[in-house]
Amino acid sequence: MTLNYIWVAFFLIAFVVALGKLILTGDTEVFAKIISGTFDMSKAAFDISIGLTGTLTLWLGLMKVGEKGGMIRIFSKLIGPFFSKIFPDVPKNHPAIGSMMMNIAANMLGLDNAATPLGLKAMQELQEINPNKETASNPQIMFLVLNTSGLALLPISIMVFRKQLGAANPSDVFIPILISTFCAAFTGFLVVSIYQRINLFNKVVLAYLGGFVAFISTVIYYFRQLPPEKIASVSSVVSNVLLFSIIVGFLTLGLIRKINVYEAFIEGAKEGFQVAVKIIPYLVAMLVGIAVLRSSGALDFIILGIAKLFGWMHLNTDFVPALPTALMKPLSGSGARGMMIETMKSFGPDSFAGRVACTIQGSADTTFYILALYFGSVGIKRTRYAVACGLLTDLAGAIAGILIAYLFFH
Repeated sequence: MTLNYIWVAFFLIAFVVALGKLILTGDTEVFAKIISGTFDMSKAAFDISIGLTGTLTLWLGLMKVGEKGGMIRIFSKLIGPFFSKIFPDVPKNHPAIGSMMMNIAANMLGLDNAATPLGLKAMQELQEINPNKETASNPQIMFLVLNTSGLALLPISIMVFRKQLGAANPSDVFIPILISTFCAAFTGFLVVSIYQRINLFNKVVLAYLGGFVAFISTVIYYFRQLPPEKIASVSSVVSNVLLFSIIVGFLTLGLIRKINVYEAFIEGAKEGFQVAVKIIPYLVAMLVGIAVLRSSGALDFIILGIAKLFGWMHLNTDFVPALPTALMKPLSGSGARGMMIETMKSFGPDSFAGRVACTIQGSADTTFYILALYFGSVGIKRTRYAVACGLLTDLAGAIAGILIAYLFFH
């Protein structure tokens, strides 16, 4: 599936829905809303790209220090046996392995500002060994889907929003989010592995996956022992201490290896601005398409249809008010966050709908944004099965979030 068909489909669906609203309901403002949305989102896409410049410059500079100082090589050796099985086309000890590991670790810690530049760096390194520069390679698809799964151990921002909106226990969604995002990540990994015929029963793969499950279980157990009011603060401290420790470790090892740390940083940092500028047209195209779909009211029709279907089947529909977050999540991270906040404001942060929306928000990341950002940064035009796998990951996260919310809160 190429971005060409997806992008055009957004506009065609929006046009049909908007025209229907104009004819059937007399809504004369619907097309004005769509046009306004295109201008607003194109500006937002530009702001996002330019806003990334600072963090890209910082982290690409630090990654160059880590690469020359040997820290990336150390990371590669730690995770290398596992990555060699799930990324068989990536040469042993290739710099992309360290970059991918750093990106995944930053995502798990909820450090989006650090994760994005690290992910862009990894995608560039994977592009260097991609035999067909306009078509996504197997390693690039696996890496992208692992990112769309949004595996985050510490959903700090969601807990902060809940606290600001007056939740009695802002961290009560922590465990449901952790379970939901793990379900999404495992689904994404499983689907891509099936596509790429990766042997998941290999002893190395099973050993690493078993260790990861044990680690997740330990994190859940530890945080369940903490007083609810301390979970958010402990999460924040752990994330920031680990991140700054990595930065200091990069610089220290660079000095030990007697490299010019400052010059290495500058060398890597120069790439930051170039990458930020390169992704502008890709982000504008994708985010404007999403804005058109959203402004037309197409998502509202989908939600109404789901509510009618579950009502007709005599099933509980208490989760329906949280569906805007689920539908917006693959399209726009900021849009989904806005939907989550709107749901909590309308129904209350401690309502079932409010908690479901928070759980869904933390269950996966934004497929189309990540796809436009990462693939756009290296000029990938043919995405193959990346979109299908990413959307299946989002779906798994949303379904898991709803079911687990029923288990914990209903």
